[in-house]
Amino acid sequence: MTLKLCGFSASNYYNKIKLQLLEKEVIFQEELVWTGSMEDSLLVRSPMGKVPFLDTDEGPISESMACAEYVETVYPQNPMLPDNAFEAAKVRELVIYTELHIELVARQLYPEAFFGGKISDEAKEKSRKLLLKGIAAYAKLAKFLPFVAGQKFTLADCAAIVHLPLVASACKITLGEDLLAPLPVKDYLRWMGERPAVQRVNAERKANTELMLAIRASRR
Repeated sequence: MTLKLCGFSASNYYNKIKLQLLEKEVIFQEELVWTGSMEDSLLVRSPMGKVPFLDTDEGPISESMACAEYVETVYPQNPMLPDNAFEAAKVRELVIYTELHIELVARQLYPEAFFGGKISDEAKEKSRKLLLKGIAAYAKLAKFLPFVAGQKFTLADCAAIVHLPLVASACKITLGEDLLAPLPVKDYLRWMGERPAVQRVNAERKANTELMLAIRASRR
C-alpha cells in the first residue's frame, strides 16, 4: 500500500505534512477529505474528525505532529530532524511555538479575516496580546540562518512556511498590522517560495481554497 495523505490542500496542517513528504521525496497518494464530517467511516480513521491523517500499511494515524514523526521514522531519507537529540528537540520546540503560541491564537481571527464573519473588539485585543507574547517568545528561538532552526531545512520550516503567511494576513486584515513584521518573515517566505515543493503546495492550496469557498457559497 502506498502511503496516503488524507485531507484537503487549503488546510495549513495538511500542507505541513504534504510539504514534508515532498521535500523528503516520499511517494504518496492524496485523498480529498473535508473536515466536519461525523460519519463513522471517517471517525474510525481520525477520531476527532480532523485532517490531516495518514493511511499506512498498519492503519491510520491522526494529528499532524504524530504524522510528521511517523514519516521521519519510516522514511529516513532527507531527514527533517537532526540526529543530535538536543538539536532535534529544539526543532520540535519551534514547531510547538509556531502552532500552539502563534497559529492557534491567530486562528481566533480567521472567521473575520477569511470567512466573512465578525469577532468582537475585545476578542481581537485578547488575541493581539497573546500573539505579541507568542511571537516575542518565538523570536528568541527562531534563527533564520537561513532556515528557521539554523542551516538545514527541518520540520520547523514545514510549519513556518504554511502557518506564518496565514497569521500575517489575519493580523493585517483584522488588527490592521502585521505582528510578524519585526521578524524577517517576508524575506524568508520569499526565499522559501523558490523551492519546487513549496511552489507546488502553494499552487494546490490556492486551487483548493477556491473550491472550498465555492462549495461554501453554494450552500448559503
